[in-house]
Order: sequence, then structure tokens, then C-alpha cells
Amino acid sequence: MKQLLLIPTALCLLLTTTLVIGQNTRFSDPKTVVSDHFWGDLYANGGNSFFCNTAFTSKGFVLTDGYVYPLADVRSALDCGTSRECEQDNRYRQIASDMHNMIPVRSRTEMGRRNARYEDLGESVSEDECGIRQSVQFFEPPVRVKGDVARTVAYMVDTYDLPWLGSSAVFKGWNRLDPPDDGEITRHRRIAEIQGNDNPFVTDPNRMERLYALKGSGQLVSIHKKTGPKACFFAGCYC
Repeated sequence: MKQLLLIPTALCLLLTTTLVIGQNTRFSDPKTVVSDHFWGDLYANGGNSFFCNTAFTSKGFVLTDGYVYPLADVRSALDCGTSRECEQDNRYRQIASDMHNMIPVRSRTEMGRRNARYEDLGESVSEDECGIRQSVQFFEPPVRVKGDVARTVAYMVDTYDLPWLGSSAVFKGWNRLDPPDDGEITRHRRIAEIQGNDNPFVTDPNRMERLYALKGSGQLVSIHKKTGPKACFFAGCYC
């Protein structure tokens, strides 16, 4: 389990003044973002695959650009039509260009989980070599990235008014189980530098506790809409 990273007050203040909490407004061409910024910038020197934590030096043939909140579910939520039709939809292009949602993942893993919902499957389902548990309908990520998944899904739900991809209670539990570690925070800061906006659920994991779903609808009431901008607090740092 990850250890919660303490952030000094001065750094917290710096992050608040330099990063924008909101939507991706810098990029709207998904293909260019993937080639030039995701692989060409964020992972230009290699890294580790998201779910399996396998080191790589370049994309190669095994890896692909994956999405924590799958684009098929974005298309379904927006009701913008087929993949080709949605590529002409400005809203879809904006969401599909958001690097906070992009991850390097094995092509085989990405293909197998596209239509699944996130869930705790328990020990009745065996883990694979990466620590993934999976059934026909559900996908449980390895423990070490459960919080990463939860905070990304919460960001997509809150920022773009998308529905949860599973029970909100499961994501909140994963957020508590697996706080941000150095790797997640470093990646988040780099994306924020490239894209120009923050994922506030990484800098303030407690923010997730303030999200709630409309009863019976699965649709989120945004904390921005309900309460306006909130002062962040993270590991005892108020800003």
C-alpha cells in the first residue's frame, strides 16, 4: 500500500497558483495529443505500463495508449454516434484529448477490459500475472493502482459530467486504500505542465468524499456546481 506524501505549505501554495482546476481546454486533436504529447513528451524516455508495471523504453508493438475512462463509454455518454461521427464532435474531441485519462497499457489488457465496469471481484476470481482480476462484465485493477483509477474516474465524472463506471462507493474505497504515491504525483504534475490543468483529486484526495451521485440516476452533481470553488486541503496543507 502506498504511503501518503506530505506536501509542504509553500509547495501547496505554488501548485494552487500555477495550475488550473478545470477542463482540458488546450488540446482538441486526440491523435496529435497521443503521438506528440503522450508518447512524444510524457513518455519520450520510456516508463512503466500502468496495470502491469512493466518497464519500457519505447512504445513498440506491445503497448498502446489506453484510457482509464474508456472512450467507448465517453461516446455512449455523449450519444455522439459512431467513432467516426464522434471525431467530428468538439466536446468528444476535447474529452478524448485529456491526458489525465491516458495511460500506457498492454494492448491485450486494453482489449480485454474495454466493455467492463470497475468492481471489487474478491478472491473468488484469480489474479493474473499483473494482479488483475477480471470477469466478462467486471474489471478489478491491481491494488497498487486502484487509487489512481479511482481519482481518474472521479476527475472525468466531475469535470465532464460523465456517469460513474461502477459503484461510486467502490471508487471511494479505492481512493482511501491507495493514496497518491510519488509516481502518481510526478506524472500528474508533468501532465498539468503539458496540458495546463490539474486533476484536483490527486492533489486533494479528500475531495472525493465530497462527490455524490444523484439517487437512482448514476449522474453526478458536480461539487463545483453545488458549492463553487473549494480551498484544497491535502495531508494537513491548506491552500
